[in-house]
Amino acid sequence: MKANAARYLLRFDDLCPTMSRSQWQRFLPVIAAFKLRPILAVVPHNQDPELAVAEPDAEFWTEMRKLQARGATIGLHGYRHLAGSLGRGLLPLYQSSEFAGAQPRTQQVWIRSGMEILRGHGLDPRIWVAPRHGLDENTLVALREEGITVLSDGFARRPFTRGGLTWIPQQLWAPLERPTGLWTICIHSNTAPDSLVCALEDFVRDHAEQFTSVERVLREMPAGKLTLPERLYGTSSVLRFRAKRGMRRLLLSR
Repeated sequence: MKANAARYLLRFDDLCPTMSRSQWQRFLPVIAAFKLRPILAVVPHNQDPELAVAEPDAEFWTEMRKLQARGATIGLHGYRHLAGSLGRGLLPLYQSSEFAGAQPRTQQVWIRSGMEILRGHGLDPRIWVAPRHGLDENTLVALREEGITVLSDGFARRPFTRGGLTWIPQQLWAPLERPTGLWTICIHSNTAPDSLVCALEDFVRDHAEQFTSVERVLREMPAGKLTLPERLYGTSSVLRFRAKRGMRRLLLSR
């Protein structure tokens, strides 16, 4: 593997006891076979009806603890996973979110309560994953005060610092080959088609040595301020994301 070859992180979002266990279990053989150490973005106190697709899974928390013991990084994925705020976030991708625009004290209480819930189940949340990419400056302050200094978000091609936190970028929703840089592939198991499971397995098999973990990223890829080319890349990525969402809404409205 070339020294400057691309590195890949795997992230699973919307994990909670009421997710579809059968949909989730499709990915476990891939994680085990290639000894992947993904980010597991866990919703502490889910109240989103879209994530309540099954009866609570009695094995959920045990399974999360086992994956954590094997090197997965637990992410705090919001608190209730509800998009009740219309505040403008640092990443203007959606009009509503759970955190961006919420009162500073409320955000801190949600983050603290979410961490207490996960820790009560034997998990150690080390990274923040905002539902719908919704976070603002007050979110960053609350995260720092509650001891979380790393988050998974942002359009860039390497880790960077902003607001006193280290940002590990997240730019992909399916496996795609890239020449250089750090790329996080985000997967929502509840809605992932079988074709994505197969595509991921094939991609990991071909690029196994290039998959990394949060621990290795923080050790091997020091974060710094974004350069002008990276800021331009981020702006263009946001515009492309919004354009694609607009096109999907247009097609669905016909």
